[in-house]
Amino acid sequence: MPGVDSNTASDVSLAHPHLTPEDEAHYAKLFGQLDVNKDGRIDVEDLQEGLERLGVHTVPGHAQKFMSKSDRNKDGHLDFAEFVQYVTEHEKQLKLVFKHIDHNQDGHLDVHEILESLRKLGVSVSEEEADRLMKSMDKDGSLKVDWNEWRNYLLLHPSADLKDIYTYWKHATFIDIGETLSVPDEFTEDERQTGRWWRILLAGGAAGAVSRTVTAPLDRLKVIFQVIGSKKQNLSIISGFQHMYREGGLMSMWRGNGINVVKIAPETALKFVAYEHLKKLIKSEGRELRIHHRFMAGSLAGVFSQTMIYPMEVLKTRLAIRKTGQYKGILDCAVKVYKNEGLRCFYKGYIPNVLGIIPYAGIDLAVYETVKNRWLKNHRESSAPPTLVLLACGTFSSTCGQIASYPLALVRTRLQAQLTRDNSMVSLFRDIYRQEGVRGLYRGIAPNFMKVAPAVSIGYVVYENVRQILGVNM
Repeated sequence: MPGVDSNTASDVSLAHPHLTPEDEAHYAKLFGQLDVNKDGRIDVEDLQEGLERLGVHTVPGHAQKFMSKSDRNKDGHLDFAEFVQYVTEHEKQLKLVFKHIDHNQDGHLDVHEILESLRKLGVSVSEEEADRLMKSMDKDGSLKVDWNEWRNYLLLHPSADLKDIYTYWKHATFIDIGETLSVPDEFTEDERQTGRWWRILLAGGAAGAVSRTVTAPLDRLKVIFQVIGSKKQNLSIISGFQHMYREGGLMSMWRGNGINVVKIAPETALKFVAYEHLKKLIKSEGRELRIHHRFMAGSLAGVFSQTMIYPMEVLKTRLAIRKTGQYKGILDCAVKVYKNEGLRCFYKGYIPNVLGIIPYAGIDLAVYETVKNRWLKNHRESSAPPTLVLLACGTFSSTCGQIASYPLALVRTRLQAQLTRDNSMVSLFRDIYRQEGVRGLYRGIAPNFMKVAPAVSIGYVVYENVRQILGVNM
């Protein structure tokens, strides 16, 4: 058996005489895949890397919890005998849970059995969510989960408790994507009672702040393309950076980033509160929350939060395109804009901004789920997509969403910058199309695309690390 010496294998056979040769070979192969450095033992680093290679999506504390439960002699390493002892006992627990959920005892779990079992535990879950949970385990496309699929999906999860399994699944299949900070779909009861929910939001805020700061030069370059690109037809990415550097030096590339970071907290808080209330309103009508209900609640929550913080969006644009010395800071900019243009100015471009939320969010979500499910269909041996695959799915779906909504974002920025006397969204669309064609509606999309992958990746890494620092282990 690869990765396991004959003496160890014999010891395991004696300790577990009920094991079939097929089971022992399966465990040996699995152990060998997790024993990354091939020294016959598994430590936490081996386990984390091995799980990643196997495509098992891990959440913070996953490897440590697995090791603490399986490392019987507490030496910080897991030998083959300890591994077999844990997985065989874990399988027994998983089998009991499987039989408990399998109400009609036909050897298969369907979505209604999963739904009923979760509801008996007091877990609020929609039929669509239970269906997604089942499909993540259903590798043969039968729309049911047999014992082998159940075991293979959960064998390396450190708990056999159904509520823990559901929590693991929710965190294993959620990833925050896009340049707009999104609100977690729903916090578990444990997260609410222990106060972990605010730590999760804080980690998300930190991730947004860092990713926006790192990609701020590209964001400002995009705004410059959108605003003055039509006047300077030969403006390229390199000449755009040169323009910023000549006009205000290196630090000028971060103009507008301060208010972009400041608005994360109120935007996230407003969106979260609105989303929670909207879900309750929809639920009060006696219907389970379906995917389209959540999408509707999320979109309306986005519209609400954008409405409340939109003046900060206008100030961000003004600060990004300002000349050196034009404004002393955020407050000075707000005062001068108000004195010169009045209160109405703070909502210029509001309509195309709101209209852009729905196609962006809808296409982003649909493409993300489609690409991820296609990967799962082509990799049935994996229990969940690896982190890099999820990041690639997030980057691609965010890019698709931006392609659909970008013309609206461009018109919004032009209106915010007040480069035209005509404040009509329709007439501005028409003028851009007449003068520059379809290409004019996508000015600045190149630097925008350039920042998607680093923004998503940096945001994810910071989110995971800050969450661990704050003690939020899923």
